[in-house]
Amino acid sequence: MRVLFAGTGNIGIPSLRSLARHHTLVGVLTQPDRPAGRRRELRAPAIKGELMQLAPSVALLQPESPRLPEVIEWVHSLAPEVMVTMAYGRILPRELLKAPSLACLNIHASLLPRHRGASPIQAVIASGDKESGITIMYMAEGLDTGDILLEKRLLLRRRETATSLSDRLAELAPVALEESLELLAARNAPRIIQDHGSATITGKIGREESLLDWQLPALVLERKIRSLQSRPAAVADLPSALGVAMTVKIHSAIVARRVSGTPGTILRVDSRGILVACGEGGLLLGMIQPEGSGKMHSSAFARGHALMVMSRH
Repeated sequence: MRVLFAGTGNIGIPSLRSLARHHTLVGVLTQPDRPAGRRRELRAPAIKGELMQLAPSVALLQPESPRLPEVIEWVHSLAPEVMVTMAYGRILPRELLKAPSLACLNIHASLLPRHRGASPIQAVIASGDKESGITIMYMAEGLDTGDILLEKRLLLRRRETATSLSDRLAELAPVALEESLELLAARNAPRIIQDHGSATITGKIGREESLLDWQLPALVLERKIRSLQSRPAAVADLPSALGVAMTVKIHSAIVARRVSGTPGTILRVDSRGILVACGEGGLLLGMIQPEGSGKMHSSAFARGHALMVMSRH
């Protein structure tokens, strides 16, 4: 089958490999190289880097927008039967959705209609869902509103993080995709209309969305920490004996249920770490990262900084 792939992030690499192995990969659409790192040097998208090793002769296009007329013309010139997108990061115009002769499919990293949008993996963990999966959907002009072709489910592990779940979904995606393409080739692919009333929308995660509110229950905050691990990571302030709060990234924590205190105060510091009071229970901080420094255990951080400890447990 002649397939065009559109993607940008690492999560789409296993699907790209599968398409190159089992089908005729006629082209790849990805975002432009972007400045990255402290030196702001241009860095290629993960998909481009993989393609250069996997099949460097395959046509590649990196437009700022897929809506440009030359992009639409390029896609039509490749005559794809199917277009597959995963984590491309751009909304495709109607002209591209109609370009493939069979279908335009999106690989979505959650079980639709729940968690549509930009951050479904993070939302699954933060919401305390018990399962997630891959949805293969027919692309439509709305945000993840298209009919469902197929879903593959998996159970979340006890301390699942965004990183571990992303890795697992990346490996599940080509399994779901191959089954979907087989159904399309056999002209036997279903179209299941989504229950739009059950949909939730997830947005991009920025600094504000990463901040921890100590007024919330510890269980909610612990899920949020795992949902943001390892990037962009949860951010919180710790009270200092010097009167100036210290901002740190929190990469891991354990819920302490049988403690209480004013939310945001430090209840205890010992070899196990820094215990912070929350709206309900407390969080025993594990690995943290001060601004401008590397990761360290919170107990090591406490030894080198004057924290304000108010023991009330």
